[in-house]
Amino acid sequence: MSLYRDTGVVLRVQKLGEADRIITLVTRKHGKVRAVAKGVRRTTSRFGARVEPFAHIDVQFYTGRTLDIITQVQTLDAFGAGIMSDYRRYTAGCAVLETADRLCPEEGEPVLRLYLLVAGALRALADGQRDAPLVLDAFLMRAMAFAGWAPAVLECARCNEPGPHKSFSVQAGGSVCPRCRPAGSAVPAQDTLALMAALATGTWDVAEASTAAARREGSGLIAALLQWHLERQLRSLPLVERKGVPSGQ
Repeated sequence: MSLYRDTGVVLRVQKLGEADRIITLVTRKHGKVRAVAKGVRRTTSRFGARVEPFAHIDVQFYTGRTLDIITQVQTLDAFGAGIMSDYRRYTAGCAVLETADRLCPEEGEPVLRLYLLVAGALRALADGQRDAPLVLDAFLMRAMAFAGWAPAVLECARCNEPGPHKSFSVQAGGSVCPRCRPAGSAVPAQDTLALMAALATGTWDVAEASTAAARREGSGLIAALLQWHLERQLRSLPLVERKGVPSGQ
């Protein structure tokens, strides 16, 4: 019997048969793993509640023919308790999980940086100390960098000329100088670009001092960039609750 152990975050679950579930995780050592948790839908299950979305777990797997089997689970962080009690945190958390799932389509390929980004974002959402949409947008900026799609914010996306520049093109990959500016480029506020740069680098004092207008515009650009690269719309992003940004800023 081939056993292995890893730590991971549960991204999603699917029903299988009458009592089982397929659990999709992003793990520290093995990247994306899809495994069967047998009997977890029964009220007598030993670890059914431990393999729900947002759970950060230490898990043991048995290597199966098609899908691996979860044999042991220990909770490391119950992020769900702090996230699911608040709609804004919950919708942002769902977008984090869906993005992570889309960014690691190949099973078994190590994605340590993405795993750490997911765990860090969920921890920040669960403790509730930072604005949930800002946490999400910071995660998305860094997740795109992990995937090789880091948006150009302070330099031209095409010629790398230092900025800041006034124009922004999603198709070009970010800010563009006057020479490289495609037709139809957006002209975001400089405060918006400063916010996006702060989110990419984790400069939270700048991010948290940003205006409501900059946050709205920034989140729109970040979502558009991500979905352009993924070539599909994320179902969870339109549901993200972005109300509550200080209106007096």
